[in-house]
Amino acid sequence: MTDELIVTTEGAVGRIRLNRPRALHALTVAMCEGVLAALEDWRGDDAVRAIILDHAPSPDGDPKYSRGFCAGGDIRLLAESGAGDGSAARHFFATEYRMNHRLFTYAKPIVAVMDGVTMGGGVGISQPARFRVATENTRLAMPETGIGLFPDVGGGWYLSRLPGRIGQYLALTGHRLDGAEAHALGLATHYLAAGRVEEAKAAIVADPTAIEMVLDELAAPPPAARLLAERQAIDRLFASDELETVFAALAADDSDFARTTLATLATKSPQTMKVSLRLLKEGAGMASFADEMRQEYAVASRVVQRHDFLEGVRAVIVDKDNAPRWDPATPEAVSDHVIDQIFAPLPEGEAWVP
Repeated sequence: MTDELIVTTEGAVGRIRLNRPRALHALTVAMCEGVLAALEDWRGDDAVRAIILDHAPSPDGDPKYSRGFCAGGDIRLLAESGAGDGSAARHFFATEYRMNHRLFTYAKPIVAVMDGVTMGGGVGISQPARFRVATENTRLAMPETGIGLFPDVGGGWYLSRLPGRIGQYLALTGHRLDGAEAHALGLATHYLAAGRVEEAKAAIVADPTAIEMVLDELAAPPPAARLLAERQAIDRLFASDELETVFAALAADDSDFARTTLATLATKSPQTMKVSLRLLKEGAGMASFADEMRQEYAVASRVVQRHDFLEGVRAVIVDKDNAPRWDPATPEAVSDHVIDQIFAPLPEGEAWVP
């Protein structure tokens, strides 16, 4: 185990708490391995009836570091590896995706408490859970196109199954959903006031057979989901799976929403926006979550070594100038051939397996 992950049992409930507060609980390989080990230990243990997955509070109480749930993955490791032979990055993705798949297929009920930042890898560990709790603190997003990545950890599966074209909008823009919006879209099963979260956990520990009843009783009516007011515009403007057509539709629209959205997309990697659209198009027809993970691993193992990811990390995380120089710089310059290469299946023996 690792200090970055706290694994305990309370009564008949297995507890997994992410514990990297100063990194907003971003996942490391060791954390993913720890989650896998805990799930395996509890899989055949009849004394454990349910799992709660949440984050530990900041030990010094500093509110700056109390905004978990999980901000993503170990981006610096991925970038350093991607600049070399990529082997450590591939190991990270393989382990993380096995964890995602194990959570997705786990027989015992899992409660994911998304009380805070839930981005990238945080989406990957919460969405497979049977019960997903949002609060007024929830900020759920897949912002990867801003650093030259794509919405992985099952993003092609989850986002492609959202209503209309909202998944495509979220994948390209990285828009942050609040708890009410996450609930309205089905990304959260319950909306609770943050002040009642600990009460909910205690009640689940007291009776893990009554999870749904506990959450139903403690749930609060969520505020209006503001993004849904733009549903018709999103469905119309993001109707195409061709990025150039999306840009043209936004440019031709005179609304504030279209202008703001077009300005947002202008800051994202054209290459990984095209990757994202294809990922969702193919993800919608995937026969199983394992098939989705296999495809995402092939894509991730290539994207992590391409220019845009290394440049995105430089601009957003290292130098923090927020001025990435994407290459290619426009949607038109990203060829179908390049996208086909990124999506090509890996050779037998290199492909991801559960």
